[in-house]
Amino acid sequence: MLLKHTQVVAIVPPLLPETSEFESEPLEVLPVLRWWVRAGLLIVAAGLFVVFGIAIWLKPYDDQGQPLRMETHRQLGLPSCQFYFVTGIPCPSCGMTTSFALLMHGDVWNSLRANAVGTLLACFCLFLIPWCLVSAHVRRPLFIRSVDRWLTWLAVAFLGLMLIRWIIVLAVVWGSRTNA
Repeated sequence: MLLKHTQVVAIVPPLLPETSEFESEPLEVLPVLRWWVRAGLLIVAAGLFVVFGIAIWLKPYDDQGQPLRMETHRQLGLPSCQFYFVTGIPCPSCGMTTSFALLMHGDVWNSLRANAVGTLLACFCLFLIPWCLVSAHVRRPLFIRSVDRWLTWLAVAFLGLMLIRWIIVLAVVWGSRTNA
């Protein structure tokens, strides 16, 4: 009995060149926002409308028409700043409500004087309202890839700015006490 010798040939694809198009960066795809994220964006926009409505309602000027620097939140029935009451030094967020109210009354300079970080935050929140509405409508976050990374970065940035502003306020307060 004769056996025929058969040869098995494996078909192997050719090697890809070293710099193939497949090694390039993956395509960036923006995620489609789920319904609960879109609902959250609408809630944020509605909440900011309420915040700015309250800021317009507040009176950031005293009886003589002079702009306040802080304590505007007392018009909402909130207590005075306990940190300021105990230490005589403004806390990092002192003047935030006043800066929002002054900005909504068109008084940008005095808004900056009350709390410059509050003015910056108010401007950012004014931009955030249409961003939330449009992002919810188109089902994708505008201008950004990751909402959570973006929120984390913004929170750290605003907290850092608040602390820097507070250090400046402390330096001014302590400088005026040593010169007196």
